[in-house]
Amino acid sequence: MLLRLLTAGVGSETVEVNDRGAVDLAPFECRDINRSSLIQRVCYDKAQRYMIVSVSGICKQYCELPAGVFGNLMGAPSMGQFFNQNISGSGSGGPYDCLIHRPPKYRKAYCTSTREGYAGPSAIAR
Repeated sequence: MLLRLLTAGVGSETVEVNDRGAVDLAPFECRDINRSSLIQRVCYDKAQRYMIVSVSGICKQYCELPAGVFGNLMGAPSMGQFFNQNISGSGSGGPYDCLIHRPPKYRKAYCTSTREGYAGPSAIAR
């Protein structure tokens, strides 16, 4: 087992984002969420103010999201309620909608193997 770990290929993790495609998560801080029935994972790039959230198994993107809002989401007693009231908005046109705010550019990801330990239906690779 140790030999397998030492010889395993090293690569950056990627995620398929709804309405965007593959995003390399190297610059992101990602957290698996186990205390919310709505949100499974949150990845935030503080420098770009860009967040990717796995909501009910679908990875969605949010642009120009301040670090304080990310912190408040992570500390909220109900992450789903905070997310719905302060981030997602109703339908398109929410306060951090990437159709309104320009999403950052990241390098293209060409990875295909599945990341171990994540059971979500989104295609995540490294």
